[in-house]
Amino acid sequence: MDGFDDILHFASLHSNDDPVKLILQKKRYPDINLQLVAQQLEGHKQAETKWPTLARCDCWFYPPRINREQSSSETAAKYKSHLVEKLNVDTLADLTGGMGVDTFFMAPLFKAVTYFEINTDLYNIAAYNFSTTDRDNITCINADSISRLGTHSDPYGLILIDPARRDTHGRRVSAFEDCTPNLLENLPLLQKHCQHLLIKASPMIDIRLALQQLGNVAEAHIVAINNECKEILFLIHSCQSPKESVIHCTNILREQTTHHTFTHSSEETAEPIFATAMGQYIYEPNSALMKGGCFNSICQWYNVSKLSRNTHLYTSSRYETVFPGRCFEILQPLTLNAKEVHKALPSGMAHVITRNFPMPSATLQQQLHIREGGDLFIIATTLGLHRQGWLCRRIDHQ
Repeated sequence: MDGFDDILHFASLHSNDDPVKLILQKKRYPDINLQLVAQQLEGHKQAETKWPTLARCDCWFYPPRINREQSSSETAAKYKSHLVEKLNVDTLADLTGGMGVDTFFMAPLFKAVTYFEINTDLYNIAAYNFSTTDRDNITCINADSISRLGTHSDPYGLILIDPARRDTHGRRVSAFEDCTPNLLENLPLLQKHCQHLLIKASPMIDIRLALQQLGNVAEAHIVAINNECKEILFLIHSCQSPKESVIHCTNILREQTTHHTFTHSSEETAEPIFATAMGQYIYEPNSALMKGGCFNSICQWYNVSKLSRNTHLYTSSRYETVFPGRCFEILQPLTLNAKEVHKALPSGMAHVITRNFPMPSATLQQQLHIREGGDLFIIATTLGLHRQGWLCRRIDHQ
């Protein structure tokens, strides 16, 4: 592999070049690995939004695209840092280090950090990056971390693990037993070597099942960024068995962050309020709340009514300005056939949303002969036992 310093220097001289065109100039630069240079240019551009702190580092070497895509964002890494700061422990082991973003942002909280990575190329890149920054408390180990734990008695205050979520055919998986390493098989070993265990899971994981499988989770964190669910985290205290897991639903927006906590027992005892008629406004909870499944609690937290038991939309007559999610003002009810819709929508353009409705939004949009776009929304859903449609406009309070 070419020297990291040489590649970064060459990339800095060609920072405004098109990476695709640059790769084709091999004859002009025979002594430079232009593939790696293009990798740096693409990585730096991605970093400007995903890791702005790293984008300001002239010496940060970016791994291939697949590793960058699999890495935590800076926002997600900082969330984990705030989460573990309260644990007040001195040592951290990141067993699945990857690009090293989580290790980099969490390292200042600890006296000693151990970064494990089984892939030698990724290990070399991370070791270089840490050596050129102020993260001098990080020790890098190129090894299978699970095997290492099995043969060493190293104790850690905190272990972080993010099992690989692709099978041998490259297909995405989410269940613990399908990931690498198999978390459920290795859970006793992990807990033996740490005071606290932080598990990063797939956003697609079944949270109730995961809590049952892990057994003694103190906290589950659902982290959404700009209303897109990005990470599911499970925090286990090895020497404690909580009575019940506390579930945290956090949606991190550019200008504000919303945070809600509940337990499954509190959700089960919360009384849902069902709408008998549609109010002036329709609300859709943010993706963290939707993933958390705290649909009854939402009625208690806010002055809104649920459309039906299986319709996870809410309504009110007065505008709830602090509702954590999307809000729509109803302009008129709609009969969902093309003729009636086009009377109400002369432009023939709108966004179509279906919730608890017998067809996906794309199919309904096609049946109504509606083009995607514009400022208006058609919401098709079920109120009580009746399927209905409404023409709405979005109120952008979040």
